Amino acid sequence: MLKKLQLILLFLTILGLHSCQVFKGLSKNNKETTETDSNQTQLAEESIIIEKPSAEIAINQEETLSPELTGDSLSLVNHIFGDTSLFAQGFENKFGKNDDIDEDLSMLSGSALVRQLDSLTTVKFFNKYEFITDTDELNIYGYAADEIPTFNDSVYELRIEVLNVQTPVDLIYNRHVKSFINLYAKKGRKQTARMLGLKEIYFPLFEEVLDKYDMPLELKYLAVVESALNPTAGSRAGAKGLWQFMYGTGRLYGLHSNSLVDDRFDPYKATDAAARLLKNLYGIYGSWELALAAYNSGPGNVNRAIRRAGGVKNYWAVWPFLPRETRGYVPAFIAVNYIFNYAAEHNIYPTDPGILYYGIDSVTVRDVLSFDQIAEFMHMDINDVDFLNPAYKEGIIPASSSKPYILRLPREKVGYFIDHEDSLYNFVSKKGLEREKLLAQIKKAKERSIHIVRSGESLGLIARRYRTSVGKIKAWNGLRSSRIYPGQKLIVYSPGRRSSSASSAYARSTKSTNGYHTVRNGENLGLIAKKYGISVRQLKSWNGLSSNMIKPGQKLKVSAKKSTSSKQNLATAKNKGNYEYHTIKKGDTLWDLAKKYKSSVTKIKQWNGITNSYRLKPGKKLIVGVRG
Repeated sequence: MLKKLQLILLFLTILGLHSCQVFKGLSKNNKETTETDSNQTQLAEESIIIEKPSAEIAINQEETLSPELTGDSLSLVNHIFGDTSLFAQGFENKFGKNDDIDEDLSMLSGSALVRQLDSLTTVKFFNKYEFITDTDELNIYGYAADEIPTFNDSVYELRIEVLNVQTPVDLIYNRHVKSFINLYAKKGRKQTARMLGLKEIYFPLFEEVLDKYDMPLELKYLAVVESALNPTAGSRAGAKGLWQFMYGTGRLYGLHSNSLVDDRFDPYKATDAAARLLKNLYGIYGSWELALAAYNSGPGNVNRAIRRAGGVKNYWAVWPFLPRETRGYVPAFIAVNYIFNYAAEHNIYPTDPGILYYGIDSVTVRDVLSFDQIAEFMHMDINDVDFLNPAYKEGIIPASSSKPYILRLPREKVGYFIDHEDSLYNFVSKKGLEREKLLAQIKKAKERSIHIVRSGESLGLIARRYRTSVGKIKAWNGLRSSRIYPGQKLIVYSPGRRSSSASSAYARSTKSTNGYHTVRNGENLGLIAKKYGISVRQLKSWNGLSSNMIKPGQKLKVSAKKSTSSKQNLATAKNKGNYEYHTIKKGDTLWDLAKKYKSSVTKIKQWNGITNSYRLKPGKKLIVGVRG
């Protein structure tokens, strides 16, 4: 509603200030323009009458623009905004003498977004379908084939404002946005054309999922910023797929990964997970711009930026305090919104991807299959099979009757699959990848584990957990020394996954007695501190340690009962009514409540059993603190 009113005010202001000049160019019936009063009267009768004193606009001398935008009035606005280049001449020039501002090129230097654009050249699907759609039909402005149009800043601002009034996401124009517009419209024109083609495959899916969760459809452009719509995109940090999920975040939202299958590459599963993540972030900040920033850099970085900005929850207010990569994130998102809506104005047209979203269907696979079998048996290009099924990293579908998998095919191939499914399972490809060999590869993959090093862990401890040796772990991972660091990923092969019984036995054997812990071989302060829910600093303080050196058999004070007593205290406080409650009002967010009651979002979630998909409901009571 607010943006509709802004649109009306913008519309009325421009008409009042520049009525004659603007509408002489816009009127369909006005063939000639003179300065005589009679011609001005005729123009008003044929198109629109403007009365400056009352700012009332009449259409055909009878219709009046109502406070609400009706279908007719919207069509008028759309007609006027249709030629934004001409309409922009009516704006007051606030971009300097040459109507031009400098780009913020620093945003592009070393940007992950630029690397994702470059990755589009390796998408094999386009190697087969290398042709452009009918430019004669799309080129409505009559541009030459190699012409690169340029526009003044006032034109960019007006076009983005037209998009802004149609979405709850705040879209503005500035020098940071300009740098990304020029990236997509000038330097990366070929990649933009490819992305315009790929959107015909992915945008219908994105829109369905966003609509399912009642979210702004414009968020679909985020995938363009994240991966350039490359389904197999990967970052240096380890993010994967269209929505660039990190391993840990993906697991949190139900995206599982192993040696053969990675759900982060599955467009359908990853899109649903990304929508849930964005919705949760919006629930924390109440701002889509901050939610986008948190999606990129994590809530921790955004929270710190908000604190440094004095608690103001506005993206542009916290912009200087965000990580460098995140400072270019929302500007890039705005630029993608712009270029995908005004591609024809920049003489950019989509490259046909060869298949559309509604030309893809899915079937259920109930036995192990390889891409070689599918391609040869069903007379398909193996690159097409790979493109439609990027989640299968090794080209093997490890399906079974108890755990089926989904295979996506061109719609016209689905009937053939259903009719010959059993024959396909028994088919031997030219590479000789028979069922027995596939099963052997799957068994080997199941024995292969990825272990993420935690704080306090050593190679010796990891080797014991997986029933292997330090030497083998070093050989599998090409390690020259035994030095490892938290977050490091290690490949581990073992007769089975780490034994839960072994872990339980370890926990029982290391259980403290009377608040003390006896150090075992391979343990360090970090591991012991984590076990008892304390910090290394506390551990050193309680035991008078000046360094991190400890030895097997040494007894350390750990106050092991602290976490239990803490839980008991919380339960006692709840029973005695010592919790502080807050009744949710419309517009409340967890971040606001945490700040108001000097608590944290994590604590409020724990006290109330809130999951990541929680949605605040007005009138509901939440525990926000403990009295005393």
